[in-house]
Order: sequence, then structure tokens, then C-alpha cells
Amino acid sequence: MIPVSLNNNYAQLGTKFSIKTSPSSFSKPSLIKLNESLCDDFNLPFNQLNSDVGADYFSGRRLFDGSEPTAMAYAGHQFGHFNQQLGDGRALLLGELESGANGFYDLQLKGSGKTFFSRGGDGLAALGPAIREYLVSEAMFKLGVPTTRALAVASTGDDVMRDSILPGGIITRVAKSFVRVGTFQYFAARGDKASIKKLADYVIQQDFKDVLDKENTYIELFEKIVTRQAKLIAKWMQFGFIHGVMNTDNMSVVGETIDYGPCAFMDHFSHDKVFSSIDRDGRYAYRNQASIGLWNLTRLAETLLPLFDDDDDIAIDKAKQILESFITIYEDNWLAGMRAKCGLRQSADSLNQEDDRSLIETLFNLMDDNGADFTLVFYYLSRLPNERDSEWQGKLQTLFQNSNDFEQWLDSWYKRVVVDKQTELERHTLMQSVNPVYIPRNHQIEAAIRAAEDNCDFSLFHDLLEVLENPFNWQEGQEDYFLPPTVSQVVHKTFCGT
Repeated sequence: MIPVSLNNNYAQLGTKFSIKTSPSSFSKPSLIKLNESLCDDFNLPFNQLNSDVGADYFSGRRLFDGSEPTAMAYAGHQFGHFNQQLGDGRALLLGELESGANGFYDLQLKGSGKTFFSRGGDGLAALGPAIREYLVSEAMFKLGVPTTRALAVASTGDDVMRDSILPGGIITRVAKSFVRVGTFQYFAARGDKASIKKLADYVIQQDFKDVLDKENTYIELFEKIVTRQAKLIAKWMQFGFIHGVMNTDNMSVVGETIDYGPCAFMDHFSHDKVFSSIDRDGRYAYRNQASIGLWNLTRLAETLLPLFDDDDDIAIDKAKQILESFITIYEDNWLAGMRAKCGLRQSADSLNQEDDRSLIETLFNLMDDNGADFTLVFYYLSRLPNERDSEWQGKLQTLFQNSNDFEQWLDSWYKRVVVDKQTELERHTLMQSVNPVYIPRNHQIEAAIRAAEDNCDFSLFHDLLEVLENPFNWQEGQEDYFLPPTVSQVVHKTFCGT
């Protein structure tokens, strides 16, 4: 017996909130990867679980002591259209794990089979999307972006039918919470104010206890949710990350990146870049992510109005004030992050912030005009010495077809950098701490998926994951992971996997 015991606070909220469901019984699950560092965080016995026994637990064939598998109910706006009943169609919340001083984390299986909310689907996952989520979510964590984490990924031994027959996979993931904006919308759509309050109280007890001593805990809760979401999306933008499907049912109220479906990191930069195969109108394009975040938070505010004040006008006014703060918080965090990427000290008080913003936005417009690689531009920029005409400058300029315009920008950048009076080492240290060498590039993920699904070969998955463990450090012999795709390797579309 594995000495692991789970709590079940969410299941105790009642059958309105989730429906007890047993995982599917897979024929021959096999563990592909168990996250040893996460096992340490949760005091899980890695050596015992990194085995066939672990494959049983991380596929749902066996359950940890105290597990009560439940499918969570939620609604959501999908591409702007409201669906009042979505819910976990292929995921099961098992319970909560404790992580010392960090409190409790939800443990969930994804790809575990049909639930009440499957809407005619099979509730299963193909191996490829499970591998993609493991790679990208763990890469996000190492980049310092708030995210759900991957505890384990396994093959199920069974096939799933999509456009073709594919091997099945299942991922075990952890999060501070799997409550979404859509969870609140589910009860608002039913006029169930009592359940909205019950859900808000649960979220506060689990993740926002610091608001309990405030005059209006629900207003304080909403303020913190808005702040976390603004900071999260600013982080996405700093790494060229595109979530892909920012529906309200894919937005966590605790400010973690959740639901890695058709997500991707940009190679060649474009403000309007879209990867998701179903985002035909660019609703969730790179440039739109902040505005969509605010739109989603406005939908959340609508559900919480009865908790803000009994007077509708007062409640709406309070919500508007908080929502307006999103813009300032996001822009401040965006500018701070981009300043660091460009080696500009934020403490340069004598400089107008708008001058820095203009300098940075000009760079992005040049990157867009020239299709420059997002990660390589900042990597080479972070290696430029104080003197001009270096080898690094030559490499940087090759990313811009119109080198004259870029040289003018570089002149402005050098003049700005001098103002900070940083040493070359200080500037390099700042820039190289926020500009990764390696990201989970789409063509590398696709290669790992193809090897796994087509040949049951997980070596590319393990090799890529190992590189992504240290994204900010150059790793000898791993040059291929640094390079952008060739023309034939470019991945133009990504898919949800359902």
C-alpha cells in the first residue's frame, strides 16, 4: 500500500459542484515519466511510484487512500458564445495533496474516460496531447510562469479514435485550484446565489485566506484574482506564449496557466499570431490576450455582483473600478518585464516610462515586419557587449531583413542603456535571467509526439524535457534545441486533442 492520503474539500461541497465518477479501466497502462521534484514537494515515495504500481495509480486503476474521483461542474464562454453546461468531460479531481508550507494542491487525472459532462465524447486523451501538456507546463514552471504542474504521464495501452487511431495517454496534474471563471458562471446561469457564495467561500479558504479580515472579503477576493490574472498574461507575453483557447472555462481563478490544448510558443514573431486550428478569426491571437483576459474577468465580475453589495448600482461601480485596475496592473507588469528583457533598469526614474515603452514597441514592430525569431532576438540582444560591431551584433542583425531600420533602433537602444550606468556584467546578468536559451519549440514537441505515437519511442520526449529543466543556461551539445525550425519543420497549427 502506497502511504499517500488525500483530502476532499471540494467533493464535500456537494453534488451541485461535482459528480462522483470512476476512472476508466485501461488494459495495460505504462508509466512514461514521474516528476521526481514534485514527488519531493508532496512527500510522495518516488521509488515506489516510479514503477508498474505507479502506472496503476496514475491511470486510475488504483486510487490513493482518501480519493473521491469527481467531475467538476462548470459553464463557459467558448469563443464568445455561452454554454451553460460544460464540466470535466475527460478529467477527474481525485482530492488534495499537501505541500508543507505551500498548503494544499488539487490532484487531477486528465484523459481518464467518460463522465456525466462528456457530451457524447469518449473522455479519453491521445498520447500526443498528454505529452505536450507535460512538456509545456513543466517548461512554463521553469520559466517562472504560474502554471498547473505535471506529476506524471502514462500510456494507457488502449487506442483512441480521433481523425485516425492513436495510442491513448493520461496525464496527472496538480494545481492550486481547478476552479475556473466558468465554475462561477455555472451557478450564475442557474440563478443559484447561495452556491456562488459557497464557491467563493471555498476559494477564499483554500487560496485567499488573507482576505478574511477585510471589510468586504468578496471585493478583496476579486481584486486579487484580477491582479494575478494581469500579472500572468504579462508573463505569457514576455515569452511569446500563446494560450490558444482563452475561454472562460479555461481561466483559473487562482492565476495559474491551465489547460494546455492548442498552446504554443512563437518562433517567428507576429502580433497577430494564432496557432489553434479552431481559432479561425484570431480571437485569441497573441496581441489579444490581455484584452480577452479583461473580458473574461468582466464575466466573472457579473457572477460576483450579488456578493459585492445589495445595491446593484454600488456593486457594479465597485466591479468597474477593480476591472479598470487590470489595465494599469497589466501594463506596469508588461513594461517591467520587457524592460528587463531589453536590459533597461526599472529604477531609471529620470526617464519617461513612455520613452521606454516606445523603444520596446518599436522593436516588436520591427520583429513583426521582419518575421524575426522571438527567442533568438532577445537571446542575442542579451549577449551584446558595450562596444558596437561585435559578433553578437552580426548574429542579431541577420534576424532582420531590413537591417537599416534595425540599426537605427540599435542606436537608440545603446543610447538608452548608457543612461543606466550598468556594467556590462550587470546588464548581461539582468537580461540573461529573463531571456531563455531554450523554449519548448513546436517542431521539437511535434517530433517527440511523433516518435512516441508512431514508434513508442520516448527518448525525444525525455531528452527535450531534460533540456527544458534549465532554460536560461547554455547547454553544450544541445544546439539543436536552441535553433528555430527550418521551413519544412514549421508547425502552423496546433490542436486541442479532444
